Amino acid sequence: MSLTLGIIKPDAVQSGKAGSILSHLEASGFTVKALKMTVMNTVQAGAFYAVHKERPFFDSLVSFMTSGAVIPMVLEDDDAVAKLRAVIGATDPAEAGDGTVRKLFAESKERNAIHASDSDENAASEISFFFCDHERLGI
Repeated sequence: MSLTLGIIKPDAVQSGKAGSILSHLEASGFTVKALKMTVMNTVQAGAFYAVHKERPFFDSLVSFMTSGAVIPMVLEDDDAVAKLRAVIGATDPAEAGDGTVRKLFAESKERNAIHASDSDENAASEISFFFCDHERLGI
């Protein structure tokens, strides 16, 4: 079993889709090991997405991710990183496979409902970004 980080983004939280997304992830076989609701400020969102700092969409991404509550969660399953990325689908919901989170719940490429770690190394770092030691004791 391995762990990954998913974040239900502000668009999905604001539109009342968070519960459906969480249910979809659990029905796909993931076990939720930690979960919380929070609001990121500009400094936090900028630090979290620093890998994209030089990209043209960085400022709009930071603005979007600070526009409302997000729900970071630690998910467990076999090959959790790859599995979550498959379950959520392509970044652009128009290109996402049928039955994926983004096909079902995303509004657009920019407002795509959910973030998923892209490697085991990034998953560990991203989990630590949102969950402190005492929150990760059961993980």
